[in-house]
Amino acid sequence: MKRRNFIQRLSALSVAAVVSPALIAATNEKEESKKDFLKIAFLSDTHVKPTETAEQGMRRAFRHANNLQPKPAFIINGGDSIMDALQADKAKTQAQWDVWNKVILSENKLPMYHCIGNHDIWGWQSKDESVKQDPLYEKAWVIQEHKMPGRYYSFEKDNWHFIILDSTQENNDGYIARIDEPQYAWLEMELKSVDSQKFICIVSHIPIISFCSVMFSEKNEPNGDFKTSRALLHTDTRRLKLLFSKYPNIKTCLSGHIHLQDEVEYLGIKYFCNGAVSGNWWGGPFQEFAPAYALFKFHHDGNVEREMQEYDKAKNA
Repeated sequence: MKRRNFIQRLSALSVAAVVSPALIAATNEKEESKKDFLKIAFLSDTHVKPTETAEQGMRRAFRHANNLQPKPAFIINGGDSIMDALQADKAKTQAQWDVWNKVILSENKLPMYHCIGNHDIWGWQSKDESVKQDPLYEKAWVIQEHKMPGRYYSFEKDNWHFIILDSTQENNDGYIARIDEPQYAWLEMELKSVDSQKFICIVSHIPIISFCSVMFSEKNEPNGDFKTSRALLHTDTRRLKLLFSKYPNIKTCLSGHIHLQDEVEYLGIKYFCNGAVSGNWWGGPFQEFAPAYALFKFHHDGNVEREMQEYDKAKNA
């Protein structure tokens, strides 16, 4: 080989070695953007509180979601943003929301849609009767903090229609998983109004249909029955199942609450329970599930895929 040709080929190879990784990354991102799906992140059960462990864990999770390439179109917050407001006084509740807002301001640049979790609700289990007279009592505080249009609402992105439900109702100083009558009437009208060519995703904090709801307790009843409760699974599941059966464009339902993960396909609908950002309330994994969030692909043909993100194990955590 002539010296001039050898030098030319060597130079070309050197340039390729420097440029190709960037070109490959750019090409991959371009190809990804052409794919026929909507990419979203579902972060639930963050349970942040004024401790270093909780605050830094929340930071890592939201930083990880924001650093994904290509970026998700938006985040759905599945509820239980703060550790607990059910029993906390006003000062302790405010302190929790202060941490949440501080981390979101510094770590999140993506649009975010919120769902109300049971622990986001202020005062239901407070022994201070004056709390009930406060304008922020019940769900008013969480709606204000998240700037939500209401406790339940809907929005659209591409050919997908998203419905956010409020699945936690007061029940004898506790709570029960179901939607109330005004919300059910709204849901009926909402489903009727959706273009049949659009696909529907329904979000509830507490699962509507789930297997891991019966796995939450690690022991069975003395007679062998599985333990579950009105607080772990929608008690109006059958009613909602019958309503959903009228709309074949309902393709998936997303939830959190249980801190476990499952995927159940029932009568043509995929139900995903999506673990917890906080894992075992910032004490490591809950049962076998590490702190994590879900990354979804909502395809334009109605198919839905999930990949769990254990954000502390990833390269850019």
